[in-house]
Amino acid sequence: MEEKQNLFGLDVAALQERLVPLGVQKFRAKQVAQWMYEKGARSFGAMTNLSKALREELAASFEIATPAAQDVLVSKDGKTEKFLLAFADGTAVESVLMRQPYGNSICISTQAGCAMGCAFCASTLHGRARDLTAAEMLGEVFFIEERLRGEGQHVDTMVLMGSGEPLMNYENVVAFLHLVHDPAILGMSYRSITLSTSGIVPNIYRLADEGLPVSLSISLHAPEDALRSELMPINKKYPMADVIAAGKMYGDKTKRRVTYEYILIDGRNDSSRHADELAKLLRGQLASVNLIPINPVVERHLLRPPQERIDAFERRLAKRGIAVTVRREMGTDINAACGQLRNRHLETQA
Repeated sequence: MEEKQNLFGLDVAALQERLVPLGVQKFRAKQVAQWMYEKGARSFGAMTNLSKALREELAASFEIATPAAQDVLVSKDGKTEKFLLAFADGTAVESVLMRQPYGNSICISTQAGCAMGCAFCASTLHGRARDLTAAEMLGEVFFIEERLRGEGQHVDTMVLMGSGEPLMNYENVVAFLHLVHDPAILGMSYRSITLSTSGIVPNIYRLADEGLPVSLSISLHAPEDALRSELMPINKKYPMADVIAAGKMYGDKTKRRVTYEYILIDGRNDSSRHADELAKLLRGQLASVNLIPINPVVERHLLRPPQERIDAFERRLAKRGIAVTVRREMGTDINAACGQLRNRHLETQA
């Protein structure tokens, strides 16, 4: 039997083209899109403004495939939900819903696993399984969007900060950004989206040229090359000076403030000297620093600094004119850091 083609993840123009062999009128493709994206239909039988004959014809050739939840964890305060979502081939990724004071924020994955090898991250422990398609990333978003619609709410902001390096899956990620922004699909403002990268320099320049005003977040985690290379092997390919130059260019070109993520690790990168060097590095940029006390990963033997050292690091940056925040912790009781839930499932299957 010939495998059915998945229509989920196609915009109206692509749907029209896909349905041409069936002789489907163009306005019908708009109706199919409306059922899939606005009304949450996952079968053609539900599309009651299409004729029964057309519904049967569509069902014979196509499907509407979205990820299914393998596991769901909810924090004790109910503000954070973590989902392990499985695609048709069994590949699973993590997505997170965070109910923030300013609205519902989601964190999605762009690859299954990660090949970056960062010393502090659980996502990279099993390496990269494969890239996600634009449709699969959209499926992550809609799984949570439909959950929220049931409560009369919706997704307000999104970060591409789950498992994987978005800029190593460049074409699929950019296609996904266009899909999620499409008014016929979700209509999310580009300005409500943040893309996080470990510093894939050539693709930061490419992204700046796309004309998509998404916010850029760069994982820095050290103020000098030797230490950053220990924590982030990608630094050996794209040294810190090149990463900072690309970040400055992105901010200048898009007029969007670049955020530099800095995970604070006890005894490794959390001293006053490190704070001074970081401030010197970023002075004069349209940039801010987001300090992230590490969510300990047992396998990595890296610990969170004491609170007084976190506070001192923040004060020292602020005193030197750097815009700085400390990430508000959410979901620590359900291991909301990316990669941990997926790893647990992989290990139970081994």
